[in-house]
Amino acid sequence: MATKTKQQSSEQLSDDMQQCIANCMECYTVCLQTVSYCLRQGGKLADAAHIKLMMDCVEICQTCTNFMIRGSEQYKLTCGVCAEICQMCADACSRIGENDKQLALCADTCTRCAESCRQMAA
Repeated sequence: MATKTKQQSSEQLSDDMQQCIANCMECYTVCLQTVSYCLRQGGKLADAAHIKLMMDCVEICQTCTNFMIRGSEQYKLTCGVCAEICQMCADACSRIGENDKQLALCADTCTRCAESCRQMAA
Protein backbone atom coordinates (compact mmCIF):
# COMPACT_ATOMS: atom_id res chain seq x y z
CA MET A 1 0.00 0.00 0.00
CA ALA A 2 2.91 2.39 0.67
CA THR A 3 4.05 1.92 -2.94
CA LYS A 4 0.61 2.83 -4.22
CA THR A 5 0.64 6.03 -2.13
CA LYS A 6 4.08 6.97 -3.49
CA GLN A 7 2.91 6.41 -7.06
CA GLN A 8 -0.19 8.52 -6.49
CA SER A 9 1.94 11.31 -4.99
CA SER A 10 4.34 11.45 -7.93
CA GLU A 11 1.48 11.28 -10.41
CA GLN A 12 -0.08 14.33 -8.77
CA LEU A 13 3.05 16.40 -9.44
CA SER A 14 2.93 18.14 -12.81
CA ASP A 15 5.72 17.60 -15.32
CA ASP A 16 6.85 21.19 -14.71
CA MET A 17 7.00 20.61 -10.97
CA GLN A 18 8.90 17.36 -11.38
CA GLN A 19 11.40 19.18 -13.62
CA CYS A 20 11.73 21.99 -11.09
CA ILE A 21 12.38 19.47 -8.32
CA ALA A 22 15.07 17.82 -10.46
CA ASN A 23 16.63 21.23 -11.21
CA CYS A 24 16.61 22.17 -7.51
CA MET A 25 18.24 18.88 -6.51
CA GLU A 26 20.90 19.26 -9.19
CA CYS A 27 21.56 22.84 -8.07
CA TYR A 28 21.77 21.68 -4.44
CA THR A 29 24.35 19.05 -5.38
CA VAL A 30 26.45 21.22 -7.70
CA CYS A 31 26.53 24.16 -5.27
CA LEU A 32 27.58 21.94 -2.40
CA GLN A 33 30.35 20.41 -4.54
CA THR A 34 31.39 23.90 -5.62
CA VAL A 35 31.64 25.07 -2.00
CA SER A 36 34.13 22.27 -1.32
CA TYR A 37 35.99 23.05 -4.53
CA CYS A 38 36.23 26.77 -3.70
CA LEU A 39 37.47 26.09 -0.19
CA ARG A 40 40.20 23.81 -1.59
CA GLN A 41 41.22 26.42 -4.18
CA GLY A 42 41.36 29.26 -1.67
CA GLY A 43 41.88 32.89 -2.57
CA LYS A 44 38.95 34.85 -3.99
CA LEU A 45 37.03 31.60 -4.58
CA ALA A 46 36.97 30.98 -0.82
CA ASP A 47 35.73 34.48 0.03
CA ALA A 48 33.33 34.22 2.98
CA ALA A 49 30.53 36.13 1.24
CA HIS A 50 30.75 33.85 -1.81
CA ILE A 51 30.70 30.68 0.32
CA LYS A 52 27.73 31.98 2.32
CA LEU A 53 25.80 32.76 -0.85
CA MET A 54 26.42 29.29 -2.25
CA MET A 55 25.32 27.75 1.07
CA ASP A 56 22.18 29.91 0.97
CA CYS A 57 21.54 28.49 -2.49
CA VAL A 58 22.06 24.93 -1.21
CA GLU A 59 19.61 25.47 1.65
CA ILE A 60 16.87 27.19 -0.36
CA CYS A 61 17.05 24.53 -3.08
CA GLN A 62 16.53 21.81 -0.49
CA THR A 63 13.70 23.73 1.16
CA CYS A 64 12.03 24.47 -2.16
CA THR A 65 12.24 20.80 -3.14
CA ASN A 66 10.70 19.74 0.16
CA PHE A 67 7.80 22.18 -0.24
CA MET A 68 7.02 20.90 -3.74
CA ILE A 69 7.35 17.20 -2.91
CA ARG A 70 5.00 17.40 0.03
CA GLY A 71 2.52 19.54 -1.89
CA SER A 72 2.71 22.57 0.36
CA GLU A 73 0.35 25.33 -0.68
CA GLN A 74 3.21 27.79 -0.08
CA TYR A 75 5.58 26.24 -2.64
CA LYS A 76 5.19 29.31 -4.90
CA LEU A 77 6.69 31.47 -2.16
CA THR A 78 9.74 29.26 -1.74
CA CYS A 79 10.12 28.94 -5.51
CA GLY A 80 10.16 32.74 -5.80
CA VAL A 81 12.86 33.08 -3.16
CA CYS A 82 14.78 30.16 -4.65
CA ALA A 83 14.76 31.81 -8.08
CA GLU A 84 16.21 35.03 -6.63
CA ILE A 85 18.95 33.33 -4.62
CA CYS A 86 19.89 30.96 -7.44
CA GLN A 87 20.23 33.90 -9.83
CA MET A 88 22.41 35.76 -7.32
CA CYS A 89 24.58 32.66 -6.96
CA ALA A 90 24.82 32.21 -10.74
CA ASP A 91 25.88 35.84 -11.16
CA ALA A 92 28.49 35.56 -8.40
CA CYS A 93 29.94 32.32 -9.77
CA SER A 94 30.17 33.84 -13.27
CA ARG A 95 31.84 36.99 -11.94
CA ILE A 96 34.29 35.32 -9.54
CA GLY A 97 35.17 32.25 -11.56
CA GLU A 98 36.26 33.55 -14.94
CA ASN A 99 37.42 30.58 -17.05
CA ASP A 100 36.87 28.13 -14.17
CA LYS A 101 34.98 24.99 -15.25
CA GLN A 102 33.49 24.20 -11.83
CA LEU A 103 32.21 27.73 -11.31
CA ALA A 104 30.85 27.81 -14.86
CA LEU A 105 28.99 24.57 -14.14
CA CYS A 106 27.64 26.08 -10.93
CA ALA A 107 26.52 29.26 -12.72
CA ASP A 108 24.77 27.28 -15.48
CA THR A 109 23.06 24.97 -13.00
CA CYS A 110 21.91 27.87 -10.82
CA THR A 111 20.58 29.74 -13.87
CA ARG A 112 18.58 26.69 -14.98
CA CYS A 113 17.17 26.28 -11.47
CA ALA A 114 16.30 29.99 -11.24
CA GLU A 115 14.39 29.84 -14.52
CA SER A 116 12.50 26.73 -13.48
CA CYS A 117 11.62 28.20 -10.08
CA ARG A 118 10.44 31.46 -11.68
CA GLN A 119 7.99 29.46 -13.76
CA MET A 120 6.73 27.59 -10.71
CA ALA A 121 6.35 30.83 -8.71
CA ALA A 122 4.23 32.45 -11.44
